[in-house]
Amino acid sequence: MARHFSIVSAISLALLAAGCETPQVRPLALATSAPITLIAPAPAAPPAVARADDRCAPLPALPGALAGRTITVERLSDIALHKGEVVLSFDDGPRPKTTRRVLDALDHAGVNATFLMVGQMAKAYPELVREVASRGHSIGSHTFDHANLRTMSRSAALAEIASGEKAVAGALTGSGHSMAPFFRFPYLADSPALRATLAARGTVVLDVDIDSRDYVKSPPATVLTRTMAALEARKSGIILFHDIHARTAAALPSFLAALSAEGYKVVRLVPAGTDCAAEAS
Repeated sequence: MARHFSIVSAISLALLAAGCETPQVRPLALATSAPITLIAPAPAAPPAVARADDRCAPLPALPGALAGRTITVERLSDIALHKGEVVLSFDDGPRPKTTRRVLDALDHAGVNATFLMVGQMAKAYPELVREVASRGHSIGSHTFDHANLRTMSRSAALAEIASGEKAVAGALTGSGHSMAPFFRFPYLADSPALRATLAARGTVVLDVDIDSRDYVKSPPATVLTRTMAALEARKSGIILFHDIHARTAAALPSFLAALSAEGYKVVRLVPAGTDCAAEAS
């Protein structure tokens, strides 16, 4: 794939402080030194598509359709991506100032993502949780308060996970949508025992193939360059972003444009039991 992207219109903004770190992930070497500028988000995103009765309804087709296939996920092994396929995932939200900008960018590109929400954030912004679901995205959990489960006893860690699930599921009550049995370990700090327990009860632990490292204080253009460089090296994978950061929301329109220019497809993950079997392959 080409190493340089043609992306226009620079954005300036005040960046938020970095939050969630993934300490075991090493810095990524950049594959290109070419300067990259950011495209401005669309002045008006398309209206959210109501999906009260069908969480798998397709988003509107847009020019240069970036949307790929849908995978119905019952276990981690179901997520078998082909070359040129990516899954977009967002941790730590929701957060009003940034999550809605992320949603607008995804709508404009006509793609779906998976949001792994922190319980206390879902509890604080239940309407935003329901909005994420109504726009067709899958919602999983990410503990209640972003605890490092590796430092906790097994019982305490499971209680923390359960509290997060309860808060996220509670925010969706009455919306016609439900939480997917998807989970990601904060800091990617897992353990074999916890993974085995979660798998036994039907929870799918989502791993990370490409870490955008958007939690590091850096310009949005750096997030874009770093993530595309890592993706170029792997050619496919689950990408980790955080929808609580302004830099992520600012970089996302350009990132999605770069994906489209490079010929990638964004794969949608939905839990087993939803009416998406016909779309899955």
